[in-house]
Amino acid sequence: MAAFVTACTLDRQPEVSRAAATDWRPPADSQIPADSLGASIRRGLALIVDTPDSLPAFAPGNITCGNCHLVAGRVAEAAPLVGSHARFPKYLERSAAVIGLADRVNYCFTRSLSGSRLSTDSREMQDILAYIAWVSGGVPTGEGGKVTGAQGLLAMPAGLTGDRARGIQVYNTKCASCHLATGEGNATLKPRIPALWGPRSFSVGASMARQSKAASFIWHNMPFGMGKTLSHQEAFDVAAFITAQPRPDSPGKEADWPAGDAPSDIPYATKGHSAYLPPPVLPRSRPATTIVPAPPRARQ
Repeated sequence: MAAFVTACTLDRQPEVSRAAATDWRPPADSQIPADSLGASIRRGLALIVDTPDSLPAFAPGNITCGNCHLVAGRVAEAAPLVGSHARFPKYLERSAAVIGLADRVNYCFTRSLSGSRLSTDSREMQDILAYIAWVSGGVPTGEGGKVTGAQGLLAMPAGLTGDRARGIQVYNTKCASCHLATGEGNATLKPRIPALWGPRSFSVGASMARQSKAASFIWHNMPFGMGKTLSHQEAFDVAAFITAQPRPDSPGKEADWPAGDAPSDIPYATKGHSAYLPPPVLPRSRPATTIVPAPPRARQ
């Protein structure tokens, strides 16, 4: 995987929506307005692209928002941000509650970045939300704000599971030249190459810690610039190897999926679910700041 990286350059307009009935494309950076709102949008873009540099107290690891949301959230097959402004508030199965977009952003900070939650009324949170709203401007939405081909991480063929022994071979051949044999990536490059395991990588509670989700991202996007050149099985194999490595804990994770409907590949125990191939977990330095309180559930 030549890198979980962000290649966010001015005016680059990758394929995002595959809706046959529309020629919509995400806006280019040059279209950000030259006013106070535009300044907020640009700050939000910078926070997404250079998260640890911009917010080291909240994102202390070697991973940015843009390492998963490629090209600042404009790539259809890499957890795009376009359209997300229209999809929230929404019901999140993991919390069994309706959450707002700010809470969803904080789940990324606390789980995917192994960091701390932002205040929902902070300048930084408002700037991130301003960018997400702007990049979704004019997006053709259907039911629930969905953009065809541009929501979450796409499903992979059913029935596949990874093999760690084969996965390390794929990793050494296709990934280690950028992410290194230690999985720590390279924080000195721009854009940075993120850590795939270890204390500066994503937590066990992140979506990418699930074998199926990691395999989807890998197959569609890695090696960087050469997506879909691995076989589906190779993607699952390298995902099995990566997700088996030590990574930060996700405090409060045992309360996830309180309805007892956790997906089968969640790598930690929840109600009615035994951990699937759990990796070694590393302690978090400020666990109280890593939990996003679930919103109160409405009375039936």
